[in-house]
Amino acid sequence: MNFAVIVFPGSNCDQDLFYAIKEQKNCDAQFVSHEATSLEGFDGVLLPGGFSYGDYLRCGAIARFSPIMKEVIRFAKEGKPVFGTCNGFQILTEAGLLPGVLLRNDSLKFVCKTIPLKVVNNQTKFTSQYTENEVIHLPIAHGEGNFYCDQKTLKELEDNKQIVFKYQENVNGSLENIAGICNKRGNVLALMPHPERAMEEILGSTDGRRFFASMVTNFGKVTV
Repeated sequence: MNFAVIVFPGSNCDQDLFYAIKEQKNCDAQFVSHEATSLEGFDGVLLPGGFSYGDYLRCGAIARFSPIMKEVIRFAKEGKPVFGTCNGFQILTEAGLLPGVLLRNDSLKFVCKTIPLKVVNNQTKFTSQYTENEVIHLPIAHGEGNFYCDQKTLKELEDNKQIVFKYQENVNGSLENIAGICNKRGNVLALMPHPERAMEEILGSTDGRRFFASMVTNFGKVTV
């Protein structure tokens, strides 16, 4: 599989994602500029964390209008894998590919630490190598990770099993401790924590490895 790692002005986790996916068997990755207009030849898309366009207006609000996002939206509609972490999550909600919004942390402070995270749905193509309700450890680094949606949307997320990850301890005020969600089709997923920063013991955790292994194994089996 060949993955596009989208680079926006202000991205700072693109290198992490690049190496995380290239560690997977039979995988390649290329950096793709926010100004590009084609994703021809790619099998999946990764949106990194960072501070796209300096987080002006709202996090992800300007990045959503980058030329490449038309292609990312097309990719998602075709059922191909799209993953966003941190700022990538914010961009995907702004683009309408995922419901809800990421607000300021309730502490109004930037939070940066490794936290326990529960895998509440291991039946997605991104989480199949985890066990149900397994507690893993991934780092967070955000000031606007407070997930919010209205009650109707929350019920839809719960009924459709779109809530994939929850914080064990609510570090930012997120509704129902939500840390990561997917779309109804299951090919678009985003979470605020960083699995790409949990690939080696020296970094404090290897719990991110199975996330990327799940994605590659499952999406590599199907033609979309």
